[in-house]
Amino acid sequence: MTSTAVRAGSGEWRPTAAQLRAATVAVVALGVGVVARRADLMLFAVPFAIAATWGALRRPTASSDVQLGVEAASLFEGQSTRLFVAVDVGGPDIDVVTVVLEPDEFTVLDVASPVLAMAPSGSTRRTFDLRTVRWGKRAITVRQVVCTSPLGAYRSTKGPMRPIRMSTLPLRETFAAVDAIPRPAGIVGLHRSRRPGDGSEFADVRPFQLGDRLRRVNWPISLRTGELHVNSTWSDRDTEVVLILDTEHDYGHSEGIDGAASSLDTAVRATASIAEHYLRHGDRVSVVDLGQRVRRVPAGTGRGHLRRILDVLVAATPGEVRGGARRRIRPPRHGDLVVVLSPVTGTVAASQVAVLVAQGHTVILIDTLPTDIVAQSERGWATLAWRLRLLERQVELDQLMDLGVPVVAWRGSGSLDEVLRRVSRLSSAPRVRGGSSLAGASGSASGSRGGRR
Repeated sequence: MTSTAVRAGSGEWRPTAAQLRAATVAVVALGVGVVARRADLMLFAVPFAIAATWGALRRPTASSDVQLGVEAASLFEGQSTRLFVAVDVGGPDIDVVTVVLEPDEFTVLDVASPVLAMAPSGSTRRTFDLRTVRWGKRAITVRQVVCTSPLGAYRSTKGPMRPIRMSTLPLRETFAAVDAIPRPAGIVGLHRSRRPGDGSEFADVRPFQLGDRLRRVNWPISLRTGELHVNSTWSDRDTEVVLILDTEHDYGHSEGIDGAASSLDTAVRATASIAEHYLRHGDRVSVVDLGQRVRRVPAGTGRGHLRRILDVLVAATPGEVRGGARRRIRPPRHGDLVVVLSPVTGTVAASQVAVLVAQGHTVILIDTLPTDIVAQSERGWATLAWRLRLLERQVELDQLMDLGVPVVAWRGSGSLDEVLRRVSRLSSAPRVRGGSSLAGASGSASGSRGGRR
């Protein structure tokens, strides 16, 4: 549980407008009544004088502590937590404490108004639900803490206070892909290689050879044939998956998980889902950001590495690519699977894909541009400009597919199945100069981009 404590000190107590009016009316009415010898005016001033005097005598001398906190500072999109507001009154001289909260755009509170009026009786506490609907850094600010004395005579106001910081991790969609890797390498993963060796998937039964382990002996066949036979398996191999995230621009309107998604929303959520899938299968995953707003995450494995990736993704923000972006990407190893997530509207992502293909790497391009980007744009010249840009973009995508780059749209689970099957099968075929051996995979995947012309 994290909390932020703020203190409303007793040195900032000031008379309210009601206290000033009561004192002014009492003094003026009493003075006029004495000068004019009007007993009715003096009697009229008595209640105001009593109220002003009582309020002054009950002026608070103690301070109050207001604590605001959340039970969990790190959530996934759509998850809820408990937000608490605790007021500890130092004395009986405080009547009402009003706390004004200011949540950000993608933080939903289960209260009709962010203004909370609490009547303290020594110490009081109020809790309610808080829900975050979009990944990123979230903040809840205490805009004001207003303490009021009895009769509303004096008031102490402080604010804004230090905000409560929360991290909303990208929603890890239920993603699954076929167990097909173009060129698996290593010895710790779960992918079946083309070579026999130690693994978990049965390959064949063969005669016993020197060095075979006894636990591999197939006793039924050995007893039937009179010679020792052992079970051979396919070796389990892993690979490194390089996820290249294009944060140069963010197109579309983000409405959280309950509404429309922008291009950056799709890219970040897809990156988290793909990373979780391959890390769960024992592969190594690294993340590179073209916008240079997210630091590069080196290759790693395990649940701890997944959490590092998610913690870095929450800081992704759109920004212009700087001059050294091309030199910053370290060339992947031979056989690594490279997945680029981009709306393909700038020149950096397309050029990086072309360079990786020229180096002989297997590259899959996930198109994250919203399908209704023209409808979301403003009417008039913006719509016409988007139509012209989409025509140019289609030419760029066709050029990438001619290089053998499969282009697919993100549809969640199963988005990469067909492409992975084809690139895995074509990776074992003789490569043609110019990288056209993957043209079949790119041609089959281009149909999933329909509706974006």
